Amino acid sequence: MPPKSDSVEGIVLGFVKEKYNLKKTAVQKALDTLADNGQISFKEYGKQKIYLARQDHFKIPNNQELDQMKKDNSKLQDELGAQKKAISEVEAEIRVLHSNMTLEEIQDKEAKLIGEVEEMEEKLSTLRSGVVLVKAEDKKVIEETYAEKINQWRKRKRIFKELWDAITENSPKDLKEFKEELGLEYDEDVGVSLQSCSELINPGKRRKTAR
Repeated sequence: MPPKSDSVEGIVLGFVKEKYNLKKTAVQKALDTLADNGQISFKEYGKQKIYLARQDHFKIPNNQELDQMKKDNSKLQDELGAQKKAISEVEAEIRVLHSNMTLEEIQDKEAKLIGEVEEMEEKLSTLRSGVVLVKAEDKKVIEETYAEKINQWRKRKRIFKELWDAITENSPKDLKEFKEELGLEYDEDVGVSLQSCSELINPGKRRKTAR
């Protein structure tokens, strides 16, 4: 059974995820209790123990959900690219017409082309706001789940950095060797990027801002 949130063990378990101010003796006792109960894991390094949250206690997005997100994003990027290319071609045609037609012809043709550009811009705006490639309810569930996993990833990454910096601050051991000895892997070790995955949440908004 998980410890109560207001117990020392519960607070310490939360400490692995959120930072609290507790006395060392209480923390050590609670950590040992949690480790004995299987709530957290630990590794011994000489006279020191390093306590870690158990990975199987966190919800992790499965490969199918991530693959679907990547496919949806790829389709959106392709459609956005096609729309931008069409707009560029229309704008290029306007520039050519300005140099070869009479003023009246240019004005008539320009009005027509402007209307076409505006229509394409509306379609592009629709694409940027999100195209229905899957059912609305399914898309919402996937996006919310994905966003939750990204937030968990970002939070755990921050907490790990704080703990790692505190543990290794005065350690004489080579940090790379220490990391390998503990069996730790960074994001880049397995070819993933929090930044890249975070940008999948709302790629249309990000591209509009960058423009």
